[in-house]
Amino acid sequence: MAPPKKHSKPATSKTASAPPQPPPNWPPFRPLVPPSDLSLTTLLPSQIVLIHNFWSAKLCKDYVSFLRGLPLVTTPGKPKKGDAVRVNDRFQINDEEFARRLWDETGLRGLILGDGEGEVEDEERMTENERRELWGGEVVGLNPSIRIYRYSKGQFFDCHYDESNHLSLGKVPVKTTWTLLLYLTLPATGCQGGETVFYPDEIVIPGKKKVVEEPIVVGLETGMVLLHKHGNDCMLHEGREVIDGEKWVIRTDLCVKKEKSGLADK
Repeated sequence: MAPPKKHSKPATSKTASAPPQPPPNWPPFRPLVPPSDLSLTTLLPSQIVLIHNFWSAKLCKDYVSFLRGLPLVTTPGKPKKGDAVRVNDRFQINDEEFARRLWDETGLRGLILGDGEGEVEDEERMTENERRELWGGEVVGLNPSIRIYRYSKGQFFDCHYDESNHLSLGKVPVKTTWTLLLYLTLPATGCQGGETVFYPDEIVIPGKKKVVEEPIVVGLETGMVLLHKHGNDCMLHEGREVIDGEKWVIRTDLCVKKEKSGLADK
């Protein structure tokens, strides 16, 4: 499936005017995979990074059971002009505590910052400057805007870009630089289809026609984290239609400290 010529953005939801709601009573993160067993796997340099087996299969199963009880809302099939078509059921909550727990309790913080037990797969450990270059600045946590996505049979997310957002973690001004998707289901649990597909930009070779690189397809894998760069450097991507079963995803973003100059503002 070729991407559309018009690069559309995801539909945005206006949550600022929505009445505040108490956060869910999230289940504990048990059992967790030991931080020493976690590693970053680069799928596309500076663009797509995977963390395999970030959550155990049991933890994913327990969370799917819990998430079914949340008040999910189906997105409209007809988006606003300029928005990408997205058909799924979603729940969104601003929960700083859940974001903090996901960052601190799971080994994610140590893996991203390089001060934990995990390693970078098949590569030498990155220096602090290399990490800042990769993540777009000094990572200080996760976006407290937690989004739960359920894609049932026939649902999908058309080609779009993820935008960077500006917010505050406590009193620290931050911006989001990478999307974080935590997959809770896979084909073995009944979900067919639903792959995330990235479309590299066209490459112009002097004297030749434009060359389009092959799409990069990321299949579903229980407990896997998919990190991909967003904002100005975001790749066009889509969530393919689910053919059967259900695809469950937890979404947040990496947040870096905003600086008046330097990597975080580039």
